[in-house]
Amino acid sequence: MTREEKSIAIEDLTAQLAGTNIIYVADISGLNAETTSNLRRACFKAGIKLEVVKNTLLAKAMEASENNYGELPSVLKGNTSIFISDVANAPGKIIKDFRKKSDKPLLKGAYINSEVYIGDDQLDALATIKSKEELLGELIGLLQSPAQRVISALQNQFANSEEEEA
Repeated sequence: MTREEKSIAIEDLTAQLAGTNIIYVADISGLNAETTSNLRRACFKAGIKLEVVKNTLLAKAMEASENNYGELPSVLKGNTSIFISDVANAPGKIIKDFRKKSDKPLLKGAYINSEVYIGDDQLDALATIKSKEELLGELIGLLQSPAQRVISALQNQFANSEEEEA
C-alpha cells in the first residue's frame, strides 16, 4: 500500500467512524470460507457492515476521529474486523450466535454511544443491551399501565353503579 492509498483508507475509516456510535472490534481469523460467508450474510441481513481492517489504519482513524475511543486502540493486535451497526446489541447477538458453533469471532472490544467495552467477557452484556426501540416500547408500556388501571377501575365502578340501580 502506498502512502497515498493509506491516507485515503484512513480518511474512509475516519468517515465511517464519524457516521456511527456503534462499533464492535473482533477477530474472525481462522474461520473457514463458508463460515465467513455465513457471517457476512448474517451481518448484511441485520444491517451491519462487516469489514476487515488493518490495525494501524484503524488506530489512526480512531485518533483522527472526534469520538474518544479510550482503550479501544490498545486491543488492535492480530487480525481485526469491525462491525458497524445502528442497533447497539445486533453485532453482539450475531457474534454470540456464531460462537455456538466455534470459538470465533472473538470480541476484542466495542464502542457504543461513547462507552468503551474491552474484552471478550463483555459479549454477554453487549448482546443483551436494549435497543432504543425496545427501551421506548418498555417506557410506553409503563406509562400506559397506570392509565389502563384507572380506566378499568372507572369502568368497573360504572358497571357496579348500573347493577345497583337495576
